[in-house]
Amino acid sequence: MKSYTRVYAPIDLDAVVYNMKSMKQKLAPGTEVLGVVKADGYGHGAVPVAKALDPFVKGYAVATIQEARILQKHGIVKPVLILGVTHKSEYEELIRHKIRPAVFTYNQALSLSEEACRQNTAVRIHLALDTGMSRIGMQPDAEGACLAARIQALKGIEIEGMFTHFARADELDKAAAMRQLEQYLEFVKLLKAQGVEIPWKHCSNSAAIMELPQAHLDLVRAGISIYGICPSDEVSQEQVPLKPVMGLKSFVTYVKTLKAGAQVSYGGTFTATEQMQVATIPVGYGDGYPRNLSGKGYVLIHGRKARILGRICMDQFMVDVTGIPGVGPDTPVTLMGREDDEEITVEDLERLGGGFRYEIVCGLGKRVPRVYLQNGKVTGAKDYFDDRYEDFL
Repeated sequence: MKSYTRVYAPIDLDAVVYNMKSMKQKLAPGTEVLGVVKADGYGHGAVPVAKALDPFVKGYAVATIQEARILQKHGIVKPVLILGVTHKSEYEELIRHKIRPAVFTYNQALSLSEEACRQNTAVRIHLALDTGMSRIGMQPDAEGACLAARIQALKGIEIEGMFTHFARADELDKAAAMRQLEQYLEFVKLLKAQGVEIPWKHCSNSAAIMELPQAHLDLVRAGISIYGICPSDEVSQEQVPLKPVMGLKSFVTYVKTLKAGAQVSYGGTFTATEQMQVATIPVGYGDGYPRNLSGKGYVLIHGRKARILGRICMDQFMVDVTGIPGVGPDTPVTLMGREDDEEITVEDLERLGGGFRYEIVCGLGKRVPRVYLQNGKVTGAKDYFDDRYEDFL
């Protein structure tokens, strides 16, 4: 296994399994799970995460046909649902590879029907229902029910499921989410009156899995909770404990002594008031490490907190190691994760920098290799250093 000397993100696949088992214990018997692995598994690596999830899930959810095909090309055979809009130009590939699209207009369904008939097959679709997100989806009213019946009547179309998405399930007050659920369930009744049956009814995201058991229905969509991240500070982890999956590790490149009055980094936003030891870390916002941690965050070195000094640069930043003995080039640094009794979580980075926890993990860049661990041992890695272009002049 290649040794990385600048930065890497350890991905604990055992934690993925722990989190999935923790969520499954919350579900009623018979309720299945879709594992949401869009955005390359929220930055963790869609394929390794999907394979770790495979024994526990009915299928997977992604955002694009390209993400679906990546899973299939790596041996994933369970159903894959595209949660977003698929362009008409991709229908041929979508149907050929039995990928499930989200459908909410008659024109979408008609084009899919025509392509399915051309291929002498059928396409399984999930109706998207807009109950309050105002993003995509048909309306949950009589007109929408008639639309669903027209879609069902098309040749080559099989309605496999119907989903909506909660806009505010991660809030302490669940009233808005409950209104969405009520609209969804009322629409199911309207569909039955039109002769439309929905085999897979699903509403719940991670927050609803954790706190809205009445919304679990046939299927739930586990997203951010797979990765050991609580959807928000207003969601309790007491009943569904989670373990962080991603860490972020680096190494000191240089240590210097600064005299009183010396300034650090762009803009001179930090000035030393006394002599101090300062270490340089070869990571920056070009790697996806949040610049908004400048002057606010800290890292762990030898299990002790080392505060960030001045502005984080694109490729480097500086920390105060005064009073931390034994720091020199190649000393390990934890930017996210645990060292001894100290830990830095994604939630900590959000609170320190004022960012958004989902964005932190999704934004970790291609310069950061992912290293996968199971049973405490490295089982694989992914880096993007061999970048290739096609037809590039």
